[in-house]
Amino acid sequence: MKAAGIGGISRRAALQAGGLALAFTWVGGSKAFAAISPRQQPADAAAALADGNPAFAPNAFIRIDADGGVRLVMPMAEMGQAIYTGSAMLLAEELGVELDQVRVEHSPPNEALYGMPLLGGQITGGSTSTRGTYGVLREAGAVARTLLVSAAAAQWKVDAASCTVARGVVSHAASSRQLSFGALASAAAKLPMPEKVTLKEPKDFKLIGQPLRRVDSAGKVNGTTQFGIDVRLPGMKVATVKASPTLGGVLASVDDKAARAIPGVIDVLRIKDAVAVVGEHFWAAKRGLDALKIQWTPGQNATLTTQQLRAALANALAKDKAIIGKEAGKRPEGTLVQATYDLPMLAHATMEPLNTTVHVRPDQCEIWVGTQVPARCVSAAAKITGLAEDKVVVHNQYLGGGFGRRLETDSVEQAVAFAKQVPYPLKVVWTREEDIRHDIVRPMYHDDISAVVDGEGQILWFGDRISGGTVLGRWAPAFMGKDGMDGDLIECVAEPCYDLPNLKVEWVRHDMPAGLNVGWWRGVGPTHNLFVMESFIDELAHRAKKDPVAYRRAMLKKNPRTLAVLDLAASKIGWGQGTLPARVGRGVAVGDAFGSRVCAVVEAEVTPQGEVRMRRAVVGLDCGIAVNASSIEAQIQGGLLFGLSSALFSEITVRDGAIEQSNFHDYRMLRINEAPPIEVHTVKSGEAPGGLGEVGTAIAAPALANAIFAATGVRLRELPVNRALLAQDKEALKKKIASAESSGPTGLGERSAA
Repeated sequence: MKAAGIGGISRRAALQAGGLALAFTWVGGSKAFAAISPRQQPADAAAALADGNPAFAPNAFIRIDADGGVRLVMPMAEMGQAIYTGSAMLLAEELGVELDQVRVEHSPPNEALYGMPLLGGQITGGSTSTRGTYGVLREAGAVARTLLVSAAAAQWKVDAASCTVARGVVSHAASSRQLSFGALASAAAKLPMPEKVTLKEPKDFKLIGQPLRRVDSAGKVNGTTQFGIDVRLPGMKVATVKASPTLGGVLASVDDKAARAIPGVIDVLRIKDAVAVVGEHFWAAKRGLDALKIQWTPGQNATLTTQQLRAALANALAKDKAIIGKEAGKRPEGTLVQATYDLPMLAHATMEPLNTTVHVRPDQCEIWVGTQVPARCVSAAAKITGLAEDKVVVHNQYLGGGFGRRLETDSVEQAVAFAKQVPYPLKVVWTREEDIRHDIVRPMYHDDISAVVDGEGQILWFGDRISGGTVLGRWAPAFMGKDGMDGDLIECVAEPCYDLPNLKVEWVRHDMPAGLNVGWWRGVGPTHNLFVMESFIDELAHRAKKDPVAYRRAMLKKNPRTLAVLDLAASKIGWGQGTLPARVGRGVAVGDAFGSRVCAVVEAEVTPQGEVRMRRAVVGLDCGIAVNASSIEAQIQGGLLFGLSSALFSEITVRDGAIEQSNFHDYRMLRINEAPPIEVHTVKSGEAPGGLGEVGTAIAAPALANAIFAATGVRLRELPVNRALLAQDKEALKKKIASAESSGPTGLGERSAA
C-alpha cells in the first residue's frame, strides 16, 4: 500500500527523514491533525545516539538494540490515560512483537521530532494522543518490520514475501531458518527506506482491540514507577513555598528568624511574589514555612469577589459586542424559549501536587518534572536562567494526573527562579493548599440560551450567547480566529450533534482581572457547552411533553453514529421500562466530542434533605476503532467520575482577592461509597479513533442534572448542585447546614446553600 500524502509530503518521506512532527489545526472549533512534516535525518541520528546508540533507529520512535530489545520513544506524556500502553500496542501490532517486548521511554523535549507546531509545540492534551499517532506509529512499526525482513531475506537469499515475523523473530518456514531482531538490527540499519509498506487490515489485528493490561501497571504496584515527586538526587534539598494569597499580589517583607531556628531548615529564598523555605526534608521545610511572618502587598485585586466576577460576565453579555462563532439560517417566527446558565471556575486538584526538581549550574539547567509541555518548560527555564535552550535539559517523569494543569509552566518557572539562588539540586513541592489556591482555573461562564419552537415543541432555531474568558487567547493566541474567535470556547455548540439548520452562536470575550489566569481543564469548551446545551434540550423536551430520549432521537436522524450510542445507552439502562421509586429519576445527555460519540444516562435519587445519591450510570460510546478495550472502559469511568464530582461539589470562589478553597475538605471529590456502578458499552466501529480522556467528563454533568430534574422537577441552571433547591423541607435543611458549618466541614457544608 502506498503511503498517503498531504500537501505533497508522503508519510514515507517523513519516515525516511527520521522524525515526525504532527501538524495540528483547528477546524470549526474541533481539533484535527492535518499533516505530517518531514524532518532531517541528522536530528534523528543525534537523538538516537543520545539514546545509547542503538543498532537500529529507523525513525524518531523506534529503537532496536543489539540484544533485540525494542524501545518506543513516546511523543506523548503518560498521566494516567494509558497512552503508553495504547501507543505500544500500535507499534507492536505492525512491528511484529508482543506488548511485553516493548519498553516505553519518555521522549526528550524535541519539537523537531515530537512537536505539533500548529498547536504551539510538543504537548499532550485535547484527547489527541491516539487520534494523532494511530497511523503514524503503525506505519513506523511497519517500516521497521519491512527493513528487518528485507535484511533477513537478503542474508538467506529468499523472497521477503516468504518470510514471517512473530515475537521479534523473522522466520522462513520453507528452510526452517530464524533470525532475531537483534541479529538483524545492524544490517537493517544500512538498508534504504522502503518505497511502500503494507499495514494490517483490522480483521488481522492481534493486539489492537484487545483488553490488555497496562505496560506501567507493575511499576505502579511495586513502587518502581517514578513520578516527579519521587525524584531523588545526590545532595538534593527540599523546598516548599507560599505565594501571595491575593491574586496578583507581591511579597512585601519576611521575618524568617523563627523559621531558621527550626532543625533541618537550611535557607529562606525570595522571589517577587513568593517565598520558599529550604530544608533537609519536606517536613522541616513545611515547619519553617509555617513559622515565617510574611507581609504581602495585595495589589488591585484586594477586594475582588466571585459575585463581582459573575456580575461582570452578565454585564458584558448585555452590553459588549459579540463575535459570531456560527450562524446558519435565520430566526423564524414561533414561540421563543429562553434560559440563563452559569458555570463556576474549577480547579484541577490532581492527586500529585505540583512539584519540580531543578539543578542550576553556570553552564546547564537540569529539570526533573512531570509535564504535558516539555519543550515549553525548556523555553521558560532558558529565559529565567539566561542560558541557551540547548543548555536546558528536561527529564520528563510520569504525571500523577494532568487534566490540563500540567500544560502550564508556572510551577516550573517558580522552581527555576528559586533553584538559581542555590548551588545544590532543589526539589520544590507545592502543598495541596498552595496547589488549589494558585491553580490556573477553568473559566467561569455565563450563557443566555434560547430556542424558537413550533406548536409541537420542535426546534426551529437555536441560539447561544456566551460570555467568558479565553484560555486559547493566553496560551496559544496564534490559534485565535481572524475575527478573534476562540474555537475551543464554542466547541460542541457551534457544531452540535443534532440537525439544527437554523442556529446562532455568539461569544462576548470578557477576561478575568490580571492575576486570575484561566487554563485548560479536562475538556474546557465541551464541559461547558454540553452541560448548557443538553440541559436546555432537556428543558425543551419536557416543555413539549416529549420523552427526552425520543425528543433527541428525532433530531439525530442525519447522525447515525450518535443515534446509535443514544439507542445503546437507553436500551442498556431500560429507558422507559418499569416505574421508578419516588424522587428517583433518569437523565440522558448526548454529544459529539473529541472525535467520539457519547451518550450517558444517570439514575439518581434525591433525598428529602436534598442529598443526591447516584444509583447507576450507563454510557454508550463510539470512539471509532478501539485500541485497548480495557483502557477505553477505564477512561470513560474515570472521566465520568471526575465530571460527576465537579457537578456535585466543585467550585472555586474568590473573596477579598483570594481563592477561598484550599484542600479536599472544601474542594470535594466523590468518595468510594458515593460513586455509582458504571457500565460502558461500545459500538463496534471501523471509523478513525476518537479521543477519550475528556469525553466522560464532558457528558457527566448534563446527564446528572437531567436526572435530578426527573426526580424532583427542579431544573439546575447553575453548578455545583445546590442542595437547598432540592430539599422538600427547606427550613430543616437550612438548620442542618448551619449546624454543619458551625461544627466543621461535612458533605452538606461544602457549599453555602443560598
